[in-house]
Amino acid sequence: MATRKEFKMTEEQFQRILDASKPVPYLVFGGREPSSPQENANRAWEALADELGFEFMTVASSSKGKRFFTAETK
Repeated sequence: MATRKEFKMTEEQFQRILDASKPVPYLVFGGREPSSPQENANRAWEALADELGFEFMTVASSSKGKRFFTAETK
């Protein structure tokens, strides 16, 4: 059974999440649109989850600050 744990992102990890969430300007060629900011953010959270060892769909904010969160461990 997974347990909930508090995690703290480094400034670099936090910046990757922020950067992934930004809208991306684009032109459509060949009828294919780029990934949405939500899809990009989800991929960034999933990569962070693999890096730190948590289930990315269980993330919840923490009152400690912007780089802190809780999640269930893998």
